[in-house]
Amino acid sequence: MFYWFLKWIALGPWLRLVFRPRTFGAENVPAEGPAILASNHLSYADWLFMPLTLPRRVTFVAKAEYFTGKGVKGWLQRTFFAGSGQVPIDRSGGGAAEGAIISAKRVLAEGELFGIYPEGTRSHDGRLYRGKVGVARLALEAKVPVIPVAVVGTDEIAPPGKKFGRFTRPVVRFGEPLDFSRYEGMENDRYILRSITDEIMYEIMHLSGQEYVDTYASRAKEESKKAEKGAKDDGEAEEPKLAS
Repeated sequence: MFYWFLKWIALGPWLRLVFRPRTFGAENVPAEGPAILASNHLSYADWLFMPLTLPRRVTFVAKAEYFTGKGVKGWLQRTFFAGSGQVPIDRSGGGAAEGAIISAKRVLAEGELFGIYPEGTRSHDGRLYRGKVGVARLALEAKVPVIPVAVVGTDEIAPPGKKFGRFTRPVVRFGEPLDFSRYEGMENDRYILRSITDEIMYEIMHLSGQEYVDTYASRAKEESKKAEKGAKDDGEAEEPKLAS
């Protein structure tokens, strides 16, 4: 109930009125039945605008810690994340990646739409990075189609590292469903998983128009931070010192 309250009454109408998001290809999302929505990830605002453009609920996974807080704050946090379409990562599967797969399969088994960001983290520079193979494994194990999604402009509305940016009309594009049933039973073949993931990322790149970088976003972020730190250190070393 809280999800639909946010979407149709409390939050959704204001987002539509202020930002007037544009949607293309929404007809590619099935009216019923399970499917994976694999999207690029430019901003924390992505999870607001992509589901906003669809009549169906879209569920994402969130850190289990968001659902285990104590006291009033913990209750408020748990209520918000659960009500806004998030499910906790099932830690019974071991690591976070395994737990996310378990939680996602549960959502898909109920015939729902599951949203995922194959890059694993937000792009720090607007480029599209290499996808992690979890999305491919999920598609094969759950036996559901993958719908590539591109969200454009959210990094201008809410840039990485900032709460607010500048006004623009975001665009959400849904591609045609990708069927990987020909690879059934091959979910443990890492070459197949990589091939499927690359195909998904290629479709996202085509929809978004982003430059593709064949490295993981998390690694690119680390290298960028190291480069910035190195440049800062070099700049400080070159500053002339006043004679005492």
